[in-house]
Amino acid sequence: MTDPAVNDQIVFFDTTLRDGEQSPGCTMHHDEKLRMAHQLAALGVDVLEAGFAIASDGDLESIRAIAKEVKGPRITSLARCKAADIEAAARAIEPAHHNRIHVFLASSDLHLEAKLRITRDQALEQAAESITHALRYTDNVEFSAEDATRSNPAFLLKLVIHAVSAGATTINLPDTVGYTTPDEYKALFARMKAEVPNSENIIFSTHCHNDLGMAVANSLAGVEGGARQIECTINGIGERAGNAALEEIAAALATRHDKFPYRHNLKMKQLYPTSKLLAEFISFGCSPNKAVVGANAFAHESGIHQHGVLANPLTYEIMTPESVGVPANNMVLGKHSGRRLLEQRLAELGHPLTRPELDEVYARFTTLADRKKSIYDQDLIGLLKPEDSIMTV
Repeated sequence: MTDPAVNDQIVFFDTTLRDGEQSPGCTMHHDEKLRMAHQLAALGVDVLEAGFAIASDGDLESIRAIAKEVKGPRITSLARCKAADIEAAARAIEPAHHNRIHVFLASSDLHLEAKLRITRDQALEQAAESITHALRYTDNVEFSAEDATRSNPAFLLKLVIHAVSAGATTINLPDTVGYTTPDEYKALFARMKAEVPNSENIIFSTHCHNDLGMAVANSLAGVEGGARQIECTINGIGERAGNAALEEIAAALATRHDKFPYRHNLKMKQLYPTSKLLAEFISFGCSPNKAVVGANAFAHESGIHQHGVLANPLTYEIMTPESVGVPANNMVLGKHSGRRLLEQRLAELGHPLTRPELDEVYARFTTLADRKKSIYDQDLIGLLKPEDSIMTV
């Protein structure tokens, strides 16, 4: 595994099995979590947040099984800044060759006052004590300042400095409620990098929710500001509108390497298989127009697009389906399709046509496509004989 301290190395922290799994419709059973963890390891994630050990005995046991069996990623459990949480996390991750305890505490006044009912000074003390406690069980502790993007900037800086002084080596600044914008998030990390003592020895992390549809953009902006760990989930699952989608971030880094000149350990061809496996375990798959892994991500129905892609896929595809593990692009025959795709498909079915024959069949095809949403191969064969085409509707 490449040293994450290298300036251009991005650490992918996958929280599909924690933040993702705790959202409605995404609960997974023990065996499903274990299979998913093995697939995430095959994908090449650097850190795998396997769950929230204190949540239930079942979650603790699933994390522990993953820690025993899954090789490659650093296995972590989430814990509130409470002794019982930290000790449960320690029991869960103990078998892993590389492990981490991930502690979090709210930093915004709204959360401190309304939820935790503690003062800023009490938060500083609680964070430092919890990090020290976690370091009894592991040498790798991450601290998250919950609701960082709605926190008082001066207090947030003070809290981060306390966390670093206590021994946290990864500092996460979550956009917990999907509130921030890319320029704000970039500036937040730039300030931390500039003002936290010895920041060159700290890995700063993004964790973005998608309430305003900017989770991926915010994550990439955070990287531009100096973050080198990205917390994300497969298919963008997670609380409310979800988390930043791992596959979208990975594709952006690969496709726009000119803009984002960073390295990572992901095996890009495992993106689609990982997405498909997750869809087997939870209550829903991703939307057809989901970027990178959706059913329509490499599908083309428009005749103009089909013509271009047949001539050169780069005309309408900025990455190849194969590059992310999708078997091939999908040419969909419908009312927007052109002659060229119809001609190609009929030839593949063993019916090459002359130009006059193609014109005649294409006219019948467009009439049928106006009346029928899905055009199948048997429909195309029926179009070769006008008297049969009516029967395919």
